Amino acid sequence: MTSTPIRELPITDPQAGPYGITTGPDAALWLTLVHAGAIARMDVDGSLRRWPAGDPGSRPLIVTSGPDGALWFTRSGDDRIGRITTDGEQSEVALPAGTGPCGIAAGPDGALWYAGMNSDTVGRVSTDGVVTEVPLPVSGAFASMVAAGPDDAVWCTLNQGNAIARVGMDGAVRVHPLPTAGAAPVGITAGVDGALWFVEIAAGQVGRITPDGRIEEYPLPDRMARPHAIVADPSGGAWFTEWAGNRIGHVDPTGRVDTYELPTPNSEPHGLTVGPDGSIYAALENGHLARLTP
Repeated sequence: MTSTPIRELPITDPQAGPYGITTGPDAALWLTLVHAGAIARMDVDGSLRRWPAGDPGSRPLIVTSGPDGALWFTRSGDDRIGRITTDGEQSEVALPAGTGPCGIAAGPDGALWYAGMNSDTVGRVSTDGVVTEVPLPVSGAFASMVAAGPDDAVWCTLNQGNAIARVGMDGAVRVHPLPTAGAAPVGITAGVDGALWFVEIAAGQVGRITPDGRIEEYPLPDRMARPHAIVADPSGGAWFTEWAGNRIGHVDPTGRVDTYELPTPNSEPHGLTVGPDGSIYAALENGHLARLTP
């Protein structure tokens, strides 16, 4: 474990539950507050704005920048995809009942793609609100997170299917089982090396998959750390959160892992992003935001 300054910024009460985070097109940090059913924006000067996202049971999870200059986010509690402009104007797209959307990312086709946790689907939402579902060939897969790959496809972690799925823009799905049984992949991101990096929450490992399906797995120093989210490092490798380990970790292109302890115990780190200043920001469910400067 490496010692490095990590600053924690209190941004809301612990009951709000900061969960997902991304850097928006306006160079601000955008967060989901899963328990409060809200979206928050933190400016570079630390000022915070907050908007309700449906009712408190909407459970917004993951937020991403869309191709239209707005932020798009999943509402797992009421089966909707939300859209919010940088000045706070909101709209929503209804999904089929029981979808349970989790991860969301902009695809290579100018649309948003999401993971249907409860419906064994990966879905596509056009910026004008048209929904198309792609069924997954794995029952009970618990599709979790999605990322656009370098190959004109989107890639999705199948948490209970113990696999990574590739979904082509033509709807063709290819499933790549993981070498480690019961690894339970969650976060996934496209690296700068032309591969996808992902975390295995149950196995305590980071994985890497190339577009042709070759998989490598790297064990963490703490196999019980339960890595959760991952984001590409612009310099190579990736950053990830250790939910049970209470740390932020880094894996370099060779598979070397370094971890950094969070100051507050049991802070429950979830999503993370590379901020506009190059620092790593992680959403902590205890109501704080962690800032790590590499």
